[in-house]
Amino acid sequence: MAPSKHSSSIKTASIKSPLKYALLLVLGSAQADDQILQRVLVDGSRTNQLGVADAASAGTITQDELAARTVYRPGEVLEAVPGLVVSQHSGEGKANQFYLRGFNLDHGTDLRTTVDGMPVNQRSHAHGQGWTDLNFLIPELAVRLDYKKGPYSAEEGDFASAGTASVVYANRLLQGVASVSAGQNGYGRALVADSVDTQRGSLLYAIEAMHNDGPFTRPDDYQKLNAVLRYSEGYANNGFNVALMAYKADWNSTDQIPLRAVQDGQIGRNDAIDNTDGGKAHRYSLSGAWRRTTDDSASRVNAYIIANQLDLWSNFTYFMDDPVHGDQFAQPDKRVTSGVNASHSWHQHTDTGNTETTVGVQLQNDNIFNGLYNTQARRTLSVTRQDHIVESSAALFVENNTRWNAAFRTVAGARLDSYRFDVQSDLAANSGKANDHLVSPSLSLIYGPWQTAEVYANFGSGFHSNDARGATITIDPKTGLAADKVQPLVRSRGMEVGARTSWLPGLQTSLSVYRLDFDSELTYAGDAGTTEAGPPSRRYGIEFSNYYKPLKWLSVDLDLAYARARSRGYVEEGSYIAGAIEGTGQLAVTVDDGGPYSASLKLRYFGPRPLIEDNSVRSDASITLNGRLGWKIRKDLRLELEAFNITNRHDSAIDYYYESQLKGEAAPVSDIHFHPIESRSVRATLFKNF
Repeated sequence: MAPSKHSSSIKTASIKSPLKYALLLVLGSAQADDQILQRVLVDGSRTNQLGVADAASAGTITQDELAARTVYRPGEVLEAVPGLVVSQHSGEGKANQFYLRGFNLDHGTDLRTTVDGMPVNQRSHAHGQGWTDLNFLIPELAVRLDYKKGPYSAEEGDFASAGTASVVYANRLLQGVASVSAGQNGYGRALVADSVDTQRGSLLYAIEAMHNDGPFTRPDDYQKLNAVLRYSEGYANNGFNVALMAYKADWNSTDQIPLRAVQDGQIGRNDAIDNTDGGKAHRYSLSGAWRRTTDDSASRVNAYIIANQLDLWSNFTYFMDDPVHGDQFAQPDKRVTSGVNASHSWHQHTDTGNTETTVGVQLQNDNIFNGLYNTQARRTLSVTRQDHIVESSAALFVENNTRWNAAFRTVAGARLDSYRFDVQSDLAANSGKANDHLVSPSLSLIYGPWQTAEVYANFGSGFHSNDARGATITIDPKTGLAADKVQPLVRSRGMEVGARTSWLPGLQTSLSVYRLDFDSELTYAGDAGTTEAGPPSRRYGIEFSNYYKPLKWLSVDLDLAYARARSRGYVEEGSYIAGAIEGTGQLAVTVDDGGPYSASLKLRYFGPRPLIEDNSVRSDASITLNGRLGWKIRKDLRLELEAFNITNRHDSAIDYYYESQLKGEAAPVSDIHFHPIESRSVRATLFKNF
C-alpha cells in the first residue's frame, strides 16, 4: 500500500544533524518513508554542509528557502546559488543570461544545469553553445537546488567548469496547491499542482499558464503553457519514477538598444529598433529514474528523451549589413536529445572511517537541425547556412570518497569523455566528421577536526564542448572566406582553497579563493554563423557566503563575490575579457515567525564590467531591490504581494559594446547597447492548499 500523504513512521524532528540528513538520502533503509526523506529536504532553510560538502563553494538550497525568494522569472531561481546572477537581454521566452565566477556565461556555456536529472544545456545550438532555457521550470515542484563550483567533481562533465546547478523535482507534494497571480504590465499566472496516492505509488501533476507583457512599448505578449505528469513508486532511495513534461511559448522581443538613440531622443528606454523580433519554443520530454540502496551498495539509473524546438528572430546591428531590408536574422533549432546515466557505488566501513567508490557511465546523443537565415519582419530573404548535426558523447567516471578518520577525508576521481561530431551542411565544404576525447582528474582534501568548521583544498580539470560546426568548418558561410577549424573540446584547470564554519549558533559561513584557467575562450558566434577562438584565459576570485538565523523568525543571507578575468599571453587588443563579471553581492532578509504575516527583502548588486578588451569602455553597476509580503488568511489560504525594482532604478540588465547602424546613419557607430531592467511593478498571488 502506498504511504499516506499525511502520515509517517518516523518523526522528522528526530533527525537533527546534516550528516544524518545526507545518510538518509544516500544510504536510507527500505523502512524509511519517502515522505520523511522529502520532509528532511523541505523543513530546513539553507542546509548545513559541514561533514557533507566536498568544497566550500558547494551547497544545497532547500525548498523553503527557494519558496521564500522573490523571482521575476523562473530562471532567477538559480540566483539562490551564491555569486550567480541571472539576467535577460531580450523577450521573456528567450534563455536567460548567466554570470558567475568572472564569466559572462552568455546563455549557459560553462554552467552545467539539470532539471530532474535531464540536461538543460543544448550543445551546438543555433544561437549559442550551451543554450540554457529554464522557462519550463515550475518552482513550486522544486524540493531542492544542489550547486557546485569549479571542475572538482568527476561526475560532472560538459559545461561544468564555472559551476553546476541541479534542480530536483518532488515525487510527492505534502499538499496540493492552486494559485492565481495578477500584476502590472499584463502579468498573469495560474497553477494547479497535487499528487494523488494510487494502489502502488503516487501520481503527481502540475499545470501552469502564464502571460507577461513587460514594461516595453511593444508588449512582449509572452504566452506560456506548461505541464508535468509524474508517477513514482517506492522511496527516494529505493524506487522509481517516470515523468512527462510539456512546455510551449511564443513572445515578442525588445532586444538591447543603442545608447545613442536614447540619449538623442530617437527612442525611449523601453522602445525597440526592430519591432518584429521575437520567438517561439517548445519542449517535450519523457524521463525516468530508478534507484536501489542496500547496506553496502547503491545503484542509480536515469534516462531521458527531450524534443526541443526554437524559432528565434533577432536584429542587433539594425541596418549595418543591409541598409534596405535591415539586419534581422532567424536562428531555427530543432533537436531530439536522448541519454542514459548509470552509476553503482560500493560502501565499506573500517575501524577508523568508511569509504565509498562510485563507477558511472553517461551517454548522450543530440540529433539537431538548425540554421541561420537573413529575414525581414520574420520573412526569410536568404539562407546563410543550414546544418544537420549528430553529436554523440560517452563518458566513464570513477570517484572514491574516503573518510580516513574523524578529521580527514578525501574525494579522488577521474572521468574520460569521448565525443563524435557528424555535420552535414548545405555547403559541402563545411560538412565532415570530427572526434575528440579528454581525461579529467580531480582531487578534494577536507580537514575538520573541529565540530564547527572544515577547511578544503580542491584541484581538478574540466572542459566545455565547442559547437560541432566549428569542428568541421572550412569556409565562413557569411563572407565566403577561409575559416579555421577549432578544437572540439576545450580544457579547463581549476584550484580552490576554502573554509566553512558554524562557530556562532545560527550562522553558516563559507569562504573560498579560486583560480580557473581555460586553454582557449572558444565560442560559437551564432549571430554570424562562425566559430571564433580566443586566447587562453585565467580567472582569480574570492567568494564570501553567509546564512544567519539569529532568531526563529529572522534569517539573513549575505553573499559577496569578486573575480579578476584576463587573457593570458600578449593580446594586441587588450587583456580584459569583454563582459566578464567582477563584483556581485546579495543581501536578503526574511521575517517569518510562523504566524499570519511574513516579509522579505532582497538587494542585488551587479557590478560594472569591461565591455571591450582594453577596458576603455565599461558598464555601470546595476542595483535592484525586490520584496515580498505574505498573509496567511487561514491555514489553507494565503495571499502574497511581490514588488520588483522597488526604487524604480533606471539601470541596465545587460550591456554590450559593438558596431551598429541606425536608419539614416552614414556609417556604423561603435556604441554601448543595453537592455533596461524592468521598471517597478507589483504582483499579487492567492494560494489555496488542499
